[in-house]
Amino acid sequence: MKKSIAIDMDNVIVDIETNWINWYEREFGVKIDKKELLGIPEDDAFPDPVAARSLIYKTGFFRNAPIIDGAQEALLKLQENFDIFIVSAAMEFPNSLPEKYDWLNEHFPFISWKNIVFCGDKRIIDTDYLIDDHLKNLDFCKGTPILFTASHNVNVTKHKRVNNWEEALALLEAEN
Repeated sequence: MKKSIAIDMDNVIVDIETNWINWYEREFGVKIDKKELLGIPEDDAFPDPVAARSLIYKTGFFRNAPIIDGAQEALLKLQENFDIFIVSAAMEFPNSLPEKYDWLNEHFPFISWKNIVFCGDKRIIDTDYLIDDHLKNLDFCKGTPILFTASHNVNVTKHKRVNNWEEALALLEAEN
C-alpha cells in the first residue's frame, strides 16, 4: 500500500505571494518587493492590510495565480510511489472553490477529482505526510508535517522544512 501525502495549494503549488503582490500593485499602484514580506504574517505584510485582504475575494484572484516552480514535475514523480491528495482550506473565500478547482484541472490534470479535498479545517486530514506553509495546519497533522517555505514562515523553526519542490521530492523519496 502506498503512503499518502496531503499537499496544500496556496504558497505550496500555487504562488499566491507573487500573485498577491502583482494584484496589489495593479489595484493600488504600490509596488512591493517580496523581500519586504519576509517573516511578516500575510495579513500584515502589505501597507494597507485591509485593502490587500480585499483582493482575495475578487473574481480571478485564485484562478490566474502562477504555479510554483517544479510543483507539477514533482507531483507527477511523487504520484508513482505515493497517493497524492490536494488539500485546501478553501471555504473562507467563496470564489476560491471553483477557481481552485479549475486551476488544478489546468495545471495538474493528472490529479483525479477524487484526490482533491476542499475543507474548512485541515485537522480532518489523516495522511502520512502533510506539506503546508502554515503551522495552524501542520501542528495538527496526524502524520509527518513538512513546512514548505513561504515569506511569512521564514523564521519558523518547528517541523521539517523544504524550500522548494526539489527538496520536497528528495525528502519524500528518501523516506519511502
